[in-house]
Amino acid sequence: MIPSTDDQIRQLIACPKRITRRLPAQGYRPDNRQRRCDLDLQSVNGGGGLFEVFIRQSTEFIENFSVGLRYQTDSAAPGSITLARYNGPHGETSRAPDDHYALPHIHRITAQEIANGALQPQEKDREITNRYATLEQALIIFFGDAGVTNYASYFPELWQGQLF
Repeated sequence: MIPSTDDQIRQLIACPKRITRRLPAQGYRPDNRQRRCDLDLQSVNGGGGLFEVFIRQSTEFIENFSVGLRYQTDSAAPGSITLARYNGPHGETSRAPDDHYALPHIHRITAQEIANGALQPQEKDREITNRYATLEQALIIFFGDAGVTNYASYFPELWQGQLF
């Protein structure tokens, strides 16, 4: 299915999902001044929906990160669609009037963008947020918003409390 309404997109983002694979199995792998981790997910509701999560973080500016949710459509074209990205600040302030590059923000794709051929959320549609400030906080928020039910098994460090 290729989502054709914003409600379908919201349902895909929020439907209960389980992680079926993490690469690497623990930690992150280095990749050209960033660290990365990828997850495969499957919907729990028997609908057979397949999803991927990408996690990227700069090793030079750790506040610059992205956690994204891709939906695998049942169509060869477009294949997958990035439904949402939870970003940290990129350290830039001059590229947008609302300075969202300097703040944590969330991008969600819209049905109109998909109808226009976009495969990922466009920069104009974003929500500046104060729900997270670090990658670890963003992961907790992301996994909750995305309905990921078993993330603690794959990210036990997120369950360890902060000392300060």
